[in-house]
Amino acid sequence: MSRTGLWDTHAHLDDSQFDKDRDALCAELAETLEGVINPGVDEESSEFAISLAEKYPFIYAAVGWHPEELRNIPKDYEDKIANWAKHPKVVAIGEIGLDYYWMENEPPAVQKAILLRHLDLCKQLDLPFIFHDREAHGDTLEIFQKEITGIRGVFHCFSGSLEMAKELAKRGFYFGFGGTSTYKNSQKTREVLSWVPRELMLFETDSPYLSPIPFRGKRNNPAYTEYTAKNAALLLGCSMEELAEQTTKNVLTLFKKIPR
Repeated sequence: MSRTGLWDTHAHLDDSQFDKDRDALCAELAETLEGVINPGVDEESSEFAISLAEKYPFIYAAVGWHPEELRNIPKDYEDKIANWAKHPKVVAIGEIGLDYYWMENEPPAVQKAILLRHLDLCKQLDLPFIFHDREAHGDTLEIFQKEITGIRGVFHCFSGSLEMAKELAKRGFYFGFGGTSTYKNSQKTREVLSWVPRELMLFETDSPYLSPIPFRGKRNNPAYTEYTAKNAALLLGCSMEELAEQTTKNVLTLFKKIPR
């Protein structure tokens, strides 16, 4: 067992911010964490995620197109995902979702159409999704209430309301909590974290972004998962070891391709 017993279920170690020290950092993470899941956001990063998973036993990959990366999505993206999914260390489709925050993103109708194709692939390939939702809570909830059944997945860096969380939890979806749950001004996220059933809870960093307290404003990295877990344990009145054990069980339940 690693020093913390924790998984970081969402880290972009392929990001250029890690180019200078990626190998040294990964050597440290191998001793600290049980594992890391690296989601791609487009073709290049998905392939990089797979290469990292091949190089490091504790790293696993997810593949897909982030909603900010849809303008140049290739016509054969579904075939590419299906081919990547054959790799034994590709454990999910993601990071996919909806992002209405940036005006330069594709319009909602385009985003939703491509998202539904991604989610259909999840069903076909029996893989979970890793979901990004920014300023798109209403459409996200409607899709999972009315259009999509028979798949599993995690809502990464969950930022919706408690009411939304309750609706998603009824359907057995998981919730990823990262650095934002340590921020004092993130009362909504902390409220959801306090409520979410522990069997649906995952920890993440979204490295190199969204560093937890006390590293806010600095480059995030998967080692900081420990700070999010310690904050959650304090909020929930339990030990970090309890949460590490439960969330590791959750990882292995959701991401079925990861060896037990």
